[in-house]
Amino acid sequence: MIARLILRDVRRAWAGGGAVFPIAFFLLVAILFPFGVGPDRVLLARVGGGVIWAAALLAALMPVERLVAPDVEAGVLDQLSVRGVALELVCAAKTVAHWLSFGPPLMLAAVIASGLLGVSGEALIAVELGLLVGTPGLAALAVATSALVAGLRSGGAVAGLVMLPLAVPLLIFGAGSVEGGQGALKLLGAVTLVFLGGAPLVAAAAIRAGRG
Repeated sequence: MIARLILRDVRRAWAGGGAVFPIAFFLLVAILFPFGVGPDRVLLARVGGGVIWAAALLAALMPVERLVAPDVEAGVLDQLSVRGVALELVCAAKTVAHWLSFGPPLMLAAVIASGLLGVSGEALIAVELGLLVGTPGLAALAVATSALVAGLRSGGAVAGLVMLPLAVPLLIFGAGSVEGGQGALKLLGAVTLVFLGGAPLVAAAAIRAGRG
């Protein structure tokens, strides 16, 4: 059942463009940023890791409205509850599905972005390792935010207000891992674990509260 839920959400993300638009936005930021700061390769290389992480955070925000709300409106979550599937488990499955449709493509796109920003090969390895550790946390936070704003008017705007402040630790430690080494990477992993453990509980509680 859980594997089918994950596969269904991954297919829905790719079929509806929910997995394509964030990656396109991510690459667009990487393309436009050098035009804003000029052709200084030293400057671009120094700030490139932070730019990639900021773009990744903003790209992760794009599909938030479509992660939980459609299933709430269609009654899918109610049917799963009737069948005895815990909402926490469903939200964990949605986190896995969102990461599968978002994380690996983002890591591939980061290779292109690094070339555009003049990031060195060594820094690129650090960026990829940071994204591997941090994007699951972004996925978990996105699912929890989606559950919190499900059913609200202007849910996208509210999602931004909720998700962006909470994602600041991921952004700080993710960007810091490019130059900060193992210390920042360990802190990034710790924050990710907190989000992975807490987000399904928060999302399930928000869905139950929305029913009332």
